[in-house]
Amino acid sequence: MPTDTPTILSLDFDGVLCDGLLEYFQTSWRTYCQIWQPDNQTPPPHLELSFCRLRPVIESGWEMPVLLRALILGVSDTNILQNWSAVVQELSESEHLQSAELGKRVDTVRDEWIATDLEGWLKLHRFYPGVIERVQKTLETSTQLFIVTTKEGRFVQQLLQQQGVQLSQDRIIGKEIKRPKPQTLRQLLEESARESITLWFVEDRLQTLLSVEQQTDLKDVRLYLADWGYNTQAHREFATNHSRIQLLSLSQFSRDFADWSV
Repeated sequence: MPTDTPTILSLDFDGVLCDGLLEYFQTSWRTYCQIWQPDNQTPPPHLELSFCRLRPVIESGWEMPVLLRALILGVSDTNILQNWSAVVQELSESEHLQSAELGKRVDTVRDEWIATDLEGWLKLHRFYPGVIERVQKTLETSTQLFIVTTKEGRFVQQLLQQQGVQLSQDRIIGKEIKRPKPQTLRQLLEESARESITLWFVEDRLQTLLSVEQQTDLKDVRLYLADWGYNTQAHREFATNHSRIQLLSLSQFSRDFADWSV
């Protein structure tokens, strides 16, 4: 196999293949209403737009309703973008918030929604232009395609099937596996039966790519930051100047592998 073609292509799902911002906001707002019980349960004007713009600061799902709280309390976009960890800590202390409890609330809201209106929940997920065609094209080659995601694998499979993509369950490594992404990539390399393996990993979260980069045994994994996903201009500039992480555009992703490093 040519060196400009991966043996294994590992893709994140949310922020690389699928835009789940509509679902993220709705789940976060429902959770927010349970915790803070606002008089008006209709989201304030422009709240969704601000949430979507600032979504890249979120490291874990429990932080999403906290982001809404920060916005409603008037915390500036600049402060959120530059000092999110401090904003979270301050709000957690002043509002007596526990990450574990918030995480359970978010999961419960989502699980109840899925149980009562799966079709409506699935409809809030939109695939980025051209990615389904790129996935289908890859499946027709010798490259092994894997989805490595923090979303539950069964939902990834359902969403892909709605788009006509038939990807076997063993190729979707989701939230239920409870395994850090670097460990998953390591396992994919170890389980490959091929002698010469090249693994490419496309992810929209810079911190995840940096965690892979820090693993000495994964030094040959080629790392790409999807510039259309949940990241900021600062993240993209960082990747542009990084010796190993490559910034990838959506148009490049849709083209041949040889064009990814151009």
